[in-house]
Amino acid sequence: MADLSSNSVLPAKREAITLVTDDGLTLVGELALPELGNPKATIICLHPNPTGGGMMDSHLYRKGAWRLPALADVAILRFNFRGTTSAAGTSDGEYDDGGTEGLDLKAALEFALSRGLENIWLVGWSFGTDVTIMHGNVDPVKGAVLFSPPLKWSGKEDLKKWADSGRPLVALVPELDEYLVPEEARKKFAIVPQCEVVGIDDCKHLWVGEKFVRIAWDEALKRIRPDLPTLDWQWNGPMQKWDDLTGKLTSA
Repeated sequence: MADLSSNSVLPAKREAITLVTDDGLTLVGELALPELGNPKATIICLHPNPTGGGMMDSHLYRKGAWRLPALADVAILRFNFRGTTSAAGTSDGEYDDGGTEGLDLKAALEFALSRGLENIWLVGWSFGTDVTIMHGNVDPVKGAVLFSPPLKWSGKEDLKKWADSGRPLVALVPELDEYLVPEEARKKFAIVPQCEVVGIDDCKHLWVGEKFVRIAWDEALKRIRPDLPTLDWQWNGPMQKWDDLTGKLTSA
């Protein structure tokens, strides 16, 4: 068994995908599936604010796509919101403060359904949590996990709708977050009785460091795949490494 490092890439079926929104935009993305069998759950990733560098390759999501199809038998669907650029390319359109980004999420959900993906969960981070709260309280979404929710763009009415739906909602709030800390988050999310607010000790908004990557995904998987034992973050099998300097995979 080998311990995973920050750039470990495990086997998966990875496919560059295109999403088409109701207002005619084309978005770039990727679908990563387990190599064998059908995924036990589907995670749609909603990235941080592109005005601050957020994109589908933001590190929690990239590492999730590299590891979780193999470790947790889940599908990872990640994409660039409108007007956002990553190594995969640039999505059409312009940033809209979380408004028409709702159409981007709708396109991702429709794509997932078209592929027969089931047990669909949303995992938002920062700006992506607000898009989730505003636009993700819809079928076929089973529930949502929020990394570092700032509650900047969403409002009380959005939270009331989550409360009324009873749909599971989990907020993972860093102790040292620059925008919303656990104590204040518990007050604001109290309007949603089913919402769990989990404080993450010593963590900041960007979840920097392998320790916090693992904590983030361990907490998410507790809700998304409660039947799955906590990951040991080791792998017995073929593995590659991502080289940021060359932008290529290399042998481990």
